[in-house]
Amino acid sequence: MAVQTASAYRGPAFVRIAVALQTLTLFFQAATAGLLLTSAHGELLHDVGARVMYGASMLYVLAAILAWRPGGASPRPVLYASGFLLLASLQVVLGIAHLPALHVPLGILMFTGSVLVLLGTRPGGAPGRPGTAR
Repeated sequence: MAVQTASAYRGPAFVRIAVALQTLTLFFQAATAGLLLTSAHGELLHDVGARVMYGASMLYVLAAILAWRPGGASPRPVLYASGFLLLASLQVVLGIAHLPALHVPLGILMFTGSVLVLLGTRPGGAPGRPGTAR
């Protein structure tokens, strides 16, 4: 019984860490997007940040799968994580194509969605769900 409790605790904690990392990298991308307009180093920082953000999205998928399969958690985070990875892939394509009219709003949507998911992964379960601690 203690093994199940420990793995059930580690899975969601790893998901929370992955979502927090993804949210931080998305915030960094927003900051470096502003630097693109004012500094010569902005492009390099934004490019490196894009790679880290994409890696963080892949880590989120991995964390969600590890929490779901062996940990017995809900499969819903896997769908969210896969959606974020799909959006991150679209962001890369739009950024390479230099389409800021689509790239910027999608970045804002991704950051907002990531913050909302981060708030929903707090310990104790999702707010308003029956049977979860408040």
